[in-house]
Amino acid sequence: MIVDCHTHIWQYPGHLSDEFVQEANQIARGHPIDLNVTPEKHWEAMKGVDRVIVFGMRAQHSGILTPNKYLADYANRFPEKVIGFGGVDPLVDDVVTTLEELVRLKLRGVKLGPIYQNIHPLDARMLKVYEFCERSGLPIMIHQGATFPRKAPLKYALPILLEDVALQFPALKMVIAHLGHPWIDDTLVLIRKQPNLYADISALHYRPWQFYQALITAKEYGVLHKLLLGSDYPFTTPEATIDALRNFNKLVEGTNLPRLGAAEIESLIYSPTLTCLGLQ
Repeated sequence: MIVDCHTHIWQYPGHLSDEFVQEANQIARGHPIDLNVTPEKHWEAMKGVDRVIVFGMRAQHSGILTPNKYLADYANRFPEKVIGFGGVDPLVDDVVTTLEELVRLKLRGVKLGPIYQNIHPLDARMLKVYEFCERSGLPIMIHQGATFPRKAPLKYALPILLEDVALQFPALKMVIAHLGHPWIDDTLVLIRKQPNLYADISALHYRPWQFYQALITAKEYGVLHKLLLGSDYPFTTPEATIDALRNFNKLVEGTNLPRLGAAEIESLIYSPTLTCLGLQ
């Protein structure tokens, strides 16, 4: 089964600020991104995968406020394929009330982004989120790495900050988005130590040297099995990510540099995301 664990839907205008959209397109290498990602567009783009996790996010500081009901309405229309993760902004929302409503809406996980939300991952309000999710069996997708908005503070983005979270909430399942780039090595040693921490490989393949180094380092540390397939749609697609994996070794053809084996590549494409996150 192919599961894309990292995709977005947003309504624009509505859920995203103009500033966020403008900054996103400044890094788009001259190819404007359509960030008005309706459920219909998302459904069409996910034809090539068997299951998909979808989220927006709630991060007022960075200009993102996706209503959880918007996600739930879509996910609940297609429960056999779409798994919705809701959002909570600890600086804006009442944490417990929002999470309780998220559960009532049948959303099955939570998306966080401390760098987007302008909050330290160990802030007391964040600890409430972890506590609720651990108790309720809700996995967390957490953007713990760099991002493009100018005012998103890098000081909150270091993956290593999640070590204390993992120690305090050992049953909490968390996925570190984008392998925590550019702190990829830190992420790899962290997920090796902590049994319920994983990472996804979304939005890395279009930096081919970084992508190569990341996966070879993951192999050397013995954590390929803790990496989950993700695309970061609409910034790229599952097909492009899978194609990059199947052509992974072309970058080093004619050299003695290490490679991934065919079975290792297929294991990344067919990563056991639902089992890892308790979402079977």
